[in-house]
Amino acid sequence: MTFEQFIFDARSVVTVLCFLTFAGIVWWTYIAHRRTDFDAAANLPFADEPAIDTAGEKHV
Repeated sequence: MTFEQFIFDARSVVTVLCFLTFAGIVWWTYIAHRRTDFDAAANLPFADEPAIDTAGEKHV
């Protein structure tokens, strides 16, 4: 096996590994049980924070 053939084979292996990693990330993102986690995270900017007075006590 020549060095050029080794590099060609290594490129092929890296390409397949990168594609499998990408496919795994896409699969992990779109599976059903993650939807509730992502929905909760998406609504975090709209969540109201409890008011805090000058004494540091929270008011509900």
